[in-house]
Amino acid sequence: MSADTVHSADPSTDPSAAGITLTETAAEKVRSFLADQPDVDDIALRVAVQAGGCAGFRYALFFDDRELDGDVNETHHGIQVRMDKMSSPYLSGTVIDWKESLEASGFSIENPNSSGSCACGESATF
Repeated sequence: MSADTVHSADPSTDPSAAGITLTETAAEKVRSFLADQPDVDDIALRVAVQAGGCAGFRYALFFDDRELDGDVNETHHGIQVRMDKMSSPYLSGTVIDWKESLEASGFSIENPNSSGSCACGESATF
């Protein structure tokens, strides 16, 4: 993880506190998405694992100004990142990056906890 990461939980007592890594490239892209929005001080990038998709679970990334009970809060390269308490264990050790190619561009998620994914790459199994 980067030196610019802040956890609200203690990794020595809470395994879900191992956190994620948001690369600098991904943080720059998030910052560009937020550039046109007013009042972004309380907005965080929420990262979640939700039931769905052909492999059983899907990732969700969205902007959220709410802080839910039990959220794990981190800061990466100046970007606030939140995970709910149910998603956090599934996301421990995950690297989120931004990729651009001729075929597509978007966030890429590398999760060491995933035991597989579907052919479309939109969902994962744990």
